[in-house]
Amino acid sequence: MSSKLTAKPNLKSSTETIATPSSPPEVESTFIGPHHKLPSFSEATDEVADIDRILHAMLGKVFGISPVALGMTYMDWIGHLALSPGKQAVLAQSAADKMKFITRFAACQALGQESAENSSESCVEPLPQDRRFDDEGWQKWPYNLYQQAFLQTERWWDEATEVRGMTQHHTAIRPFIARQLLDMWSPLNFPLTNPRIMQATQEQGGLNFFRGVQNLMEDLQRSVAKQPAAGMDTFEVGRNIAVTPGKVVYQNHLIELIQYAPTTADVYAEPVLIVPAWIMKYYILDLSPENSLVKYLVDQGHTVFMISWRNPGSEDRDLGNADYREQGIMDSLAAINAIVPDQKIHAAGYCLGGTLLSIVAATMAREGDDRLKSVTLFAAQVDFEEAGELLMFIDESQLAWLEDSMWEKGYLDRQQMVGTFQLLRSRDLIWSRMIENYLMGERTPPNDMMAWNADATRMPYKMHSEYLRDLFLNNDLAEGHYIVDGRPVALTDIRVPVFAVGTQRDHVAPWHSVYKIKLLTDTDVTFLLTSGGHNAGIVSEPGHPHRHYQIETMKSTDQYVSPQEWSERTSSQDGSWWPQWQTWLRQHSEGEIKPPQTGAPDKAYTVLRDAPGEYVLMQ
Repeated sequence: MSSKLTAKPNLKSSTETIATPSSPPEVESTFIGPHHKLPSFSEATDEVADIDRILHAMLGKVFGISPVALGMTYMDWIGHLALSPGKQAVLAQSAADKMKFITRFAACQALGQESAENSSESCVEPLPQDRRFDDEGWQKWPYNLYQQAFLQTERWWDEATEVRGMTQHHTAIRPFIARQLLDMWSPLNFPLTNPRIMQATQEQGGLNFFRGVQNLMEDLQRSVAKQPAAGMDTFEVGRNIAVTPGKVVYQNHLIELIQYAPTTADVYAEPVLIVPAWIMKYYILDLSPENSLVKYLVDQGHTVFMISWRNPGSEDRDLGNADYREQGIMDSLAAINAIVPDQKIHAAGYCLGGTLLSIVAATMAREGDDRLKSVTLFAAQVDFEEAGELLMFIDESQLAWLEDSMWEKGYLDRQQMVGTFQLLRSRDLIWSRMIENYLMGERTPPNDMMAWNADATRMPYKMHSEYLRDLFLNNDLAEGHYIVDGRPVALTDIRVPVFAVGTQRDHVAPWHSVYKIKLLTDTDVTFLLTSGGHNAGIVSEPGHPHRHYQIETMKSTDQYVSPQEWSERTSSQDGSWWPQWQTWLRQHSEGEIKPPQTGAPDKAYTVLRDAPGEYVLMQ
């Protein structure tokens, strides 16, 4: 039977049997020579795909977001709204009421009157976190009219974008698009409708505009010359930021491993390995000496190692998640084991560095590798179902657009990534800066955090595509589908204690999402929620004003508590969270030892150069 199934018919003899003398002769194409071979289907498909990629890459330089994704969101919204006459009637009535209010408000204010209906209690108030209209000039005529008209319009659009039936993804995108358009036409952005600009213009005789034009021309020149933004050259890596003494003790194509010099007579036995995200330069955790987490840990008696990622170029387009896992964390663990033998390691990961660390910890647990003493996650997610506003940029259409944009160069350009994060906070990072720099003619004095934020990195084509698809789009890690070495890894295999830090105003890794580490592991989790955002909340040195946090350790046997219930029942404490983490590390350490040597020359881990190394300087 097997031979019958696999036997091939004699096509030649079959053809000869049915051929007739009247069969037409073969005709050569006018456009294809007799010896020209037509491309195969796969070759033709590849050529067509290349054409598409080239077009998308060109358009991607102008449109950072897929126009198809935006169009689908609009059609989803307008289609459901068109089939909702009840909603249309409500919106029409709401628009009429708001127009009526604005008309009466304008008449009363112009006449210097204030009716009960138009009193301040009837006005729309900005949200508590909205500080755009704090200036007292917005309470005076005619600027209070501009303010109220804009806030009423914002409220109407909030109502208009709430339409039943839209997909969950489009529902998340719709307020973002409306906010971008509204912020663009805010009365703050125009001199005649902004009281601060008008007052500055009158007091300075228009010199603010003159300085603003100078600032604009300087920024354009710096952009064309690819120079740092104005004022950023006062900060220099290795001179006044990233200056904690240390040595590069290991290097491969992807990382430099820095070992920091001890400052205490004795150190805790277990060293600390910090894994920063590869989308940022590592010195976010080693800024100025007064706000350096690295220096703080060293001064508290910890032996600290830091991964410094290479800034990839076109030649690195095929570096994937496996490379970052193996050449990044696993090679670092091997080096630390050689330098500090017979000791387990406290591993800490920041943002995507924490996600990668979680994957490594689960893989090590699966393989019976017990070299980790604990795992700490700084604003790092392992479940991406509620990954904040970044999910607005994650769907098949947007990922295909992004992949084609990266295809030409082999990496995601730093400006594309910076632009994405600026869009998430366009009100603060785009429009307010334009007002201050170009309309008020004032430069905001730079600080070390701003200098670091401007020192962006690139991301390889393969790695960026893999982690967006596997983690953000498919959520493979949380669902047990993430494959390492041909087998899935499970976070439930992690048995070492976990310390997780969330930040209250995080638009990249919302703290409710970070909190899910407790749902997905079977170990003791100490969860700490601190004030601040994704970066400023982590860089929260002792003595920093207006800082507070909540902290609680949840045992593996404790019943689950929702994030909201946890926040309500957990008391708040003033100050920096750093001492709490340091205390936790000390409690999970096995005493103190003499500081280890720097590097391990006898094991091929020699001192290569001084910190901060070379990779962090790559542009």
